[in-house]
Amino acid sequence: MMRTGDYGELAAFVAIAEEGGFRRAAARLDLKPSTLSHSLRSLEGKLGVRLINRTTRTISLTEAGHALLRQIGPAFSSIETAVETINGFRDHPAGTIRISVPRTVAARVLAPKFRAFSDRYPDVTLEVAAQNGFVDIVRQGFDAGIRLGESLERDMIAVRVTPDLNTAVVASPDYFSRFPPPATPRDLHRHRCIGIRMIASGALYRWEFEKNGRALSVAVNGPLVLDDPDLILNAALDGVGLAYSIEQDIAEHLASGRLVRVLDDWCPPYPGFFLYYPSRRQTPAALRALVDALKMAS
Repeated sequence: MMRTGDYGELAAFVAIAEEGGFRRAAARLDLKPSTLSHSLRSLEGKLGVRLINRTTRTISLTEAGHALLRQIGPAFSSIETAVETINGFRDHPAGTIRISVPRTVAARVLAPKFRAFSDRYPDVTLEVAAQNGFVDIVRQGFDAGIRLGESLERDMIAVRVTPDLNTAVVASPDYFSRFPPPATPRDLHRHRCIGIRMIASGALYRWEFEKNGRALSVAVNGPLVLDDPDLILNAALDGVGLAYSIEQDIAEHLASGRLVRVLDDWCPPYPGFFLYYPSRRQTPAALRALVDALKMAS
């Protein structure tokens, strides 16, 4: 006979097996990894067999583990689907949604929609962590994130929230009164370039270009290295040097003539920003509401 505690232990096993690790499974079930580890040990003790082989870095199912997952996995899927169907009856999603977003995207994509979203979903609290650099949203307890499409892991569900983007190499008219514009990316070594420090890796970003199917990355040098797009923009406006930016973020300065663009034929469009979240079967109603509010019309 199945006891109440057995269901929780079996649910823990299914989550660990399907997510491929304790941290992701813990985020999925909103539990601590240590709690899942205890549940798994208890289940294995009751069954008298090892279900998962685990090391400090990886896990793998044993033959018994594969057999158990084949039998109970579909049943748990049906239960989660049934619960999700009931959630669909809620007219007003509720709860807290935590998302990680680059600062510029928070200002340009999210901020204009704060009022409409809060008015439409008064029972939802949207918590935004505006931070540059890559974040493991599962490990750090976020429900979703927004990042460039080329940066997303394949096991994430991704929803486009901006159109394609273009990079732009720019400087102020004052700078170009002192230095001739570069004709190709290889000319950049003769220029004062504002470096970009990658927050996650700590490396200096190599400026990327492409023309006629030929890709090129350039290590630049200059008097300043920054890790924030707004600081880079301000430095370029002040005539410090050349900046590597996103065209859409500096459009007003290009239109006013405060910045001058160069090497535009080396800067083709690339996929823009996407909202992404783990590919779980069960998506909170509040997160679905946020996805609907942000996704671009196809």
